[in-house]
Amino acid sequence: MTIWVDADACPIVIKDILYRAAERRAIALVLVANQPLKVPPSPHIRALQVAAGFDIADNEIVRLCSAGDLVITSDIPLAAEVIGKGGLALSPRGELLTKDNIGPRLNVRDFLDTMRASGVQSGGPPPLSQRDRMNFANQLDRWLAQQPRKP
Repeated sequence: MTIWVDADACPIVIKDILYRAAERRAIALVLVANQPLKVPPSPHIRALQVAAGFDIADNEIVRLCSAGDLVITSDIPLAAEVIGKGGLALSPRGELLTKDNIGPRLNVRDFLDTMRASGVQSGGPPPLSQRDRMNFANQLDRWLAQQPRKP
């Protein structure tokens, strides 16, 4: 199993949690971005730089991920594609997205997108809170606990 990170917009504090988890559990962690990333030296962690452009990193994650993989992203359409391939998606706020809940999340995202296109200012999401970080770490730990341990 691999953890894929939509790394261009992933908060540093979430990346730090992921680095520790990858080392602790000896699980592959791949950060995909369209800019150079500095990652800790580890046989389990790597950065994959892709060309700049709209959805290039997202498309590469979808192409490379497999059933059972976990993708860290706030991008709902990316999460839907990953789920369609049999993976799971986890937002940096700790929301686990699955085939059971992605439909409503896509509907809300599309509605908000339509509102923004019509000129309604919705603001943005609030800053990542300590509670969000804890929710993320707890969901990640639950997912990791379900993965087979490497010998």
